[in-house]
Amino acid sequence: MPSRANGRFAYSPVPTGPSIRIGRFGAAVLLVTLFAAACGGAAAPAKPDPAADALARGIAAHNANKMDEATKDYFEVLSSDPKNKFAFYNLGQIARIQNRLAIAEGYYRSALEIDPNYGPALFGVARVRELLGAVPEAIELYKKDISFEPNNAAAHYNLGVLLRVQGKTAEGDAEIARAIQLDPKLPQPPPPTPTPKPATPTPTR
Repeated sequence: MPSRANGRFAYSPVPTGPSIRIGRFGAAVLLVTLFAAACGGAAAPAKPDPAADALARGIAAHNANKMDEATKDYFEVLSSDPKNKFAFYNLGQIARIQNRLAIAEGYYRSALEIDPNYGPALFGVARVRELLGAVPEAIELYKKDISFEPNNAAAHYNLGVLLRVQGKTAEGDAEIARAIQLDPKLPQPPPPTPTPKPATPTPTR
C-alpha cells in the first residue's frame, strides 16, 4: 500500500511491490543473478556480484531506517554499477523523506536517464514537483507514470487530488475512484478547498 505523506500518497521508502518495489525490481536483480547461475549448471559457482550484494545490504538498512548506512551501500552499488537505476531511485527516496527535494529530484532523474520508462522514478519526480508547487508539471508527470503503470493506485490518487484542486472535479473524481478501485484501503480525500475569488472593490462616490 502507498504510504501517506502530506495529504497525498507516495511510494514506500524502498521499492518492493506495486508501490514498494523490491519484490518486482530490487529483488529481481538478485533473482536474475541466481537464475543465471542455476542455468549454468550445479558445477559452475555463482560469480560474486558486488553491486547486487551492496544493493541487498542497502535495502536491508533502508528497511531498518538506517539511512546513513543505506546511503553508503547505494553509493557502493553505483561504484560497481554506475547505471543501476534502483540505487539512484532509493537515494532519491532517502533525500525526499529528508526534505532535500532538489537532491531527490536529481537522483530520480538520474534513474530516468538510465530507464526513461521507470515508473517509480517518474512518480518520484511528480511528487517532488508537487511538493515544490509545480502543480501543472506534476499532473503531466503523474499522467506519464500512469501510462507506464496503469495500476498504480498512488499515481491515480495524487493525480485526482490535483485535478480537483484545479477545478477539474469530474476528471479528478474519476481518477480517485480508479485509485480506490485498485486499492480499496485508500480513503476518500476531503473536498478541495475552493480558490477564493478576488474581492470586489468598494465603489467610491
